[in-house]
Amino acid sequence: MRIIGLTGGIAAGKSTVSRRWAEHGAVIVDADRLARAAVDPGTPGLAAIAERFGPSVIAPDGALDRPALGTIVFSDADARADLNAITHPEVWRLAQERFAAAQDADPDAVVVYDVPLLAEAAEGRPLRFDAVVVVDAPAAVRIERLVEHRGMGRPEAERRIGAQASDADRLALADEVVDATGSLEDTIRSADAVWRRVTAS
Repeated sequence: MRIIGLTGGIAAGKSTVSRRWAEHGAVIVDADRLARAAVDPGTPGLAAIAERFGPSVIAPDGALDRPALGTIVFSDADARADLNAITHPEVWRLAQERFAAAQDADPDAVVVYDVPLLAEAAEGRPLRFDAVVVVDAPAAVRIERLVEHRGMGRPEAERRIGAQASDADRLALADEVVDATGSLEDTIRSADAVWRRVTAS
C-alpha cells in the first residue's frame, strides 16, 4: 500500500485533484469527513470542544454549531490551536483505521489522505507518507474562487486564507506540487502528471 498526503489551502483545488485521482483508482480518505465524525454528538471530541469553548458552540439538537465555533477560531490563533489539539489526534486515529481497511481490501492500494490542514498538523512531518502533494494556487486566485463560487464576502475570504498555514509552510512539505492556478483542464493535466510520478514503481 502507498499513502499519499494531499493538501492545499482553502479553494486551491484540492477536491478537484482528489476526485480526479479517485477516477484513477485511488482510495480517498477525506480528513474533513473524519473531522466531522470526530465531533459527532456523544463523542469525546465534542465534549472537549464544549468544555473549552462553552455552550454557545453546541446547537439545540446537541450537535456542534460549526458557524459559532468558526467565528471564534478563525479570529483567534490560540483558540484555533486549542481546537486543533482536540481534533487532530482523533482525526488521525480514524484515518489510521481507514488506511488499515484499505490495505486489508487491497495490499497494493494507493490511498490518498485528503487533508486541508496537513501543514498545521504535521509539526515536523511525523505522519509518514510515501509522498506529500500540495495543490497550489496563489492567494489572490483562491480569494476570487471563494467570492465567486462560494458566495463568501471578500473580507471573510481573506480572513479564512490568512488563518491557514502559509503557502511557504505547505510547499515546504511538498514532494510534488499540482499547479491549480489556471483552468480546470490545466489543473487536471497537472494532477495527472503528478499522479503518474507518485504512483510509478
